[in-house]
Parts: sequence; C-alpha cells; structure tokens
Amino acid sequence: MRTLLKWLLRITLALVLAAVVVGLWKREEIMRLLAVNSLFSEEKIVHNFSHMNDAFLTVDLPRGNGPTWELPYGPGFDLPEGTDEWIETRAVTSLLVMQGGQIRFEEYYLGTGPDDRRISWSVAKSYLSALFGILMNEGAIESLDDPVTKYAPQLTGSAYDGASIRNVLNMASGVSFDEDYLDYNSDINRMGRVVALGGELDDFAASLQDSFTTPGEVWQYVSIDTHVIGMVIRGATGRSVAELLTEKIIDPLGLERDGYYITDGAGVAFVLGGLNFTTRDFARFGQMILQNGEHDGEQLVPAEWITEATWPSAPTEPGKIGYGYQWWVPVGAHEGEFLARGIYGQYIYFDQPRGVLIVSTGADRKFREPGVNDQNVEMFRKIAQSL
Repeated sequence: MRTLLKWLLRITLALVLAAVVVGLWKREEIMRLLAVNSLFSEEKIVHNFSHMNDAFLTVDLPRGNGPTWELPYGPGFDLPEGTDEWIETRAVTSLLVMQGGQIRFEEYYLGTGPDDRRISWSVAKSYLSALFGILMNEGAIESLDDPVTKYAPQLTGSAYDGASIRNVLNMASGVSFDEDYLDYNSDINRMGRVVALGGELDDFAASLQDSFTTPGEVWQYVSIDTHVIGMVIRGATGRSVAELLTEKIIDPLGLERDGYYITDGAGVAFVLGGLNFTTRDFARFGQMILQNGEHDGEQLVPAEWITEATWPSAPTEPGKIGYGYQWWVPVGAHEGEFLARGIYGQYIYFDQPRGVLIVSTGADRKFREPGVNDQNVEMFRKIAQSL
C-alpha cells in the first residue's frame, strides 16, 4: 500500500510540475486569449482600444526622423445641433474636424486623450489600398486582373484559387466567411483567436475552402480578403507590409508618434484591422488622401489610384452603400465623398469639394444596430455642411 501511495504521489507531483511548466511556457498565449475574450467588454473597451499592444503581438511603424507635419488650428465653430447627443450615444472617443488643412474642431471623450494610439480596425484596409496603389504605380504588380495565386501561391487549391486581385480588392472574392462579431464561433472570431494565440493568418486564409459564388459576381464584406491583398504585396515585393508602409507612407507624412501594427505569430501585420495611431496622425494620412495623395510637394499616392479606388466599382446592391478598392462610398454620395470605416465607430470621412476631413474614433458596442452607419454618415455630412 505504501509503495502504491508513493507511486501515486510521484505521478501527481510530476503532473503538477508539467502543468506549471506548460502554464509558464504558454503564459503569454493564455494571457492574450483572456485579453481577447474581454476586449469588447463594457468596462474595458475604451481602455483596451488605446492599449492593443497589451493584448497582441505588435510591430512598430516608426515615424522617422523628419519634421512633424504641423496641423494649424483655424477658427473654431459650433457643432451642429444634435452632435453632443450623437457623441454620447455612439460612445465617441475622439472627434477631429479639418477644413482647408486646418483643424477646426478637436476633442477627446471618455477619458481618452490626444496621445492615445487608437485601434483603427478596418480603417486599416484603406491604408493598405493606398500602399497597393503605390506598388502598382511602381510596377511591382502587373495587373489588377492577375490571379491572387500568381503572387500568393500558398492559396492554390483554396477558395481563393481563381479570384483576381480586383475581385479581392472589391470584396467580391466569393469566398464563404462569417463576419458575425457576436458569434463566438464565426470565422472572424476564430481568426481573432488565431492572432491572439500566435497562429499564422497565411495558413488560416489558405485553409478556407468554401465559396458561395463565382469571383466578381457578388459583393460580400469578407475581412480575410484584405489579408490576401497583403499576401499579394508580400509575394510581389519580398518585403513586409509594415516595412513598405513605413517607407512609402508613414515616414514621409511626418507623424507625431510612432504607430504600430498588430501581428500574427509569424510577425505578419494584421493588415485588415491592426493599425494603431493617434487621432491627429490618422488625420495626417487622411489629409494627404484628401489632397489627392500629395504632401509637402511630394506625390505619395498616385492621384489616379485614389480616384479609381474610391469609385464604387464593387458589385453592391443598387441603392445600397457602395464599395471601391477597400474604401466605402456612402449612399447618395457626391463626387469626392467617401470614407474609411472600422467596427465600433472608427471613421475617416472625406468631402473633397468642401476640403473637409473628419476623423472619429469610438467604442460603440451597438455599432451593428440597424441604421447606425447611415446616422453616422449623416452626422458627418451635417458637420461638413455647417463649416
């Protein structure tokens, strides 16, 4: 009996020690997964959206050594009626309004401040579009009608086999992907756990096998499409997106602070939603786009690309919101009106004819309720028209 007890005690001790070793070895992954599971909780969401580097692996986007692009302050103005209620209802964390290159309004809410580097979510898709336009102009990618597998051969045999770059830019890949943020088992949430646990998004994209239609036929918002664009860029250049974005856009812009990308376990940038910048640095990017890609006498993004990318070329339903190459076009938009948009209330709104740029960040847990995006766009339009 004593021999048996000793044997059981030794096994128990060995199991406990093994559990401790595994726990220490996987501690970071476990902590990241716990952080992801509470990322959008009511009591933590505002803080979390300014501290995403506490929950995920990241790579820096250094601002460089050049002078800061000074954003001068113009005359203030009164926000239109209903704006204060909208700010409270939509859990806005910052609002910055520019006209003619001058800041007309800037305010921060819910305990946030100008130094907070806020998560972009899908606003990052529009940054990637700008980078893609630069690389197209440089000849790194031959044609938008090339198949994505030409530059990302890992996707051969996946649901992306047969889709063109244009299809994927338009969110018309035909790939089946569940984008329901409220469903724990949806594809978008499974993808989030892959990132949190240090998995590789290239493998995740290549594992998708199901399509619901022929590429190019139907528009359906599929966030992993943007990762595929990142795969194309990396395959075409042999360089990382973080390195390219820093060299061709971030460094020349003269940001106030370094930015950073969330990455997967292989160090690959989470290009579909992982950018983090201050509100004013989002505005610097936006102002450059508003100026048709020009800043300080240098053409950073080809003007022709901005025109093409912000045209509603995707096969969306008539009368519904339009989509270009990773840019949104509101219903009833006039020429030069478009936006970058991310979940939970992240926006960069452009009204080129008026010279107006609006950056809004948020922690709106009700962003999926019917009509919310339309209400936000109408508020931006009211602000632009009141200047």
